[in-house]
Amino acid sequence: MRLDTLHTSLISMPAAQQAILLDHLKKEATVIAVPPAPSDSVKPASPHAPAAAAPLPPLQVQDLGKSLIEGHEVEGKRYTFTPPPRPQAPKEPQAPPATGMAGAPPSAQAPKPPQLPKLALPTVTEIWTSVKLKTPVLTKVTSAAGEQTTYCKPTSTEEPHPSLFQIRPATN
Repeated sequence: MRLDTLHTSLISMPAAQQAILLDHLKKEATVIAVPPAPSDSVKPASPHAPAAAAPLPPLQVQDLGKSLIEGHEVEGKRYTFTPPPRPQAPKEPQAPPATGMAGAPPSAQAPKPPQLPKLALPTVTEIWTSVKLKTPVLTKVTSAAGEQTTYCKPTSTEEPHPSLFQIRPATN
């Protein structure tokens, strides 16, 4: 798989357990060793939450079925996570009533602290994965910060020629 940005490209080769980072400005290539992906039988370690922490709300998963993107069959899933409600701010300590303060108006009060927003918008992630390539083709994440869409153009499923992954020697 190849991921291009403005000044770099990352070519991932899981079978060779390596990736190549191309810097287009410096015209340099860096080979990075990539460890093999863990098998399905290995479960990731779950961090232990403190006993006082409230349980997180469940993640809702919706199957979006199958579709086609540029002629490639894809399966879609929508993941919706609603953040837990914000904890309530502690109450401010009450000052004892002032008596005999000269020059202070009786109705003088301290300014109120800013209020936290009451709305907790859910984060919705929609992922369309190629059935044949087992790779995400289209990912849309919508949150309070906005929407981000990532599109990985499906390509040929044939094995590419090895010369495409060879780094040319530096020329002076």
